[in-house]
Amino acid sequence: MVVSSRTRSPIRSTVGLKAVMAVTGLLLVLFLIAHMLGNLKIFTGAEDFDHYAHWLRDLGTPLLPYGWYLWLQRGVLLVALAAHIWAATALALRARSARPVRYAHRKKIQGSYAARTMRWGGVIIALFVIYHILDLTTGHLNPIGDPTRPQANVVADFAPERWYVTLFYTLAIVALGFHLRHGAFSALRSLGQQTPQGERRARGLALAFAVTLSIGYLVVPFAVLLGLVR
Repeated sequence: MVVSSRTRSPIRSTVGLKAVMAVTGLLLVLFLIAHMLGNLKIFTGAEDFDHYAHWLRDLGTPLLPYGWYLWLQRGVLLVALAAHIWAATALALRARSARPVRYAHRKKIQGSYAARTMRWGGVIIALFVIYHILDLTTGHLNPIGDPTRPQANVVADFAPERWYVTLFYTLAIVALGFHLRHGAFSALRSLGQQTPQGERRARGLALAFAVTLSIGYLVVPFAVLLGLVR
């Protein structure tokens, strides 16, 4: 039975799914940039970092109770992440069903290494998000877990004896970097960078963006690991 295009929701069309991926991807990237900049405040000292963390919990007061803004933000981000994964999965399944027959001698020319690792990278990122919330948000997995001492929580989290946490964090950020590189490149191509010169420019910009954001996140745990932040 063929479903009429008139009865299909526009959001379930290929264009609609790509639009969902674009909007949710942009929202998540903006959060990642803001979160990275906030993390870097740890280099300005414990007092400044703690003040920044408490300021985030004060946002929206007195209209919102203390700390509600952050939970509302987390809720929106989780919905955006779920929608992003749903749209990506739907597009991947649709592309696969459009080519049900695989040729035995077909060369592996589809996409870059980043594109081919999106699946396992997404799993690592999802697991990391769950751990990160339980660690530095709720404090259940943190050695200190004191909401009044955010800087101390971070230092205790990435202490040398907890090298496995830093390793997991690094794997997640590297996976995120691959994901961002592929996503940024795809977005730039969609904006018209489809000539050979434009694609080279898009690849360079996407790589620079992914590397910059990855370094911005990794510099904090390694600074703690090496004793540069105490």
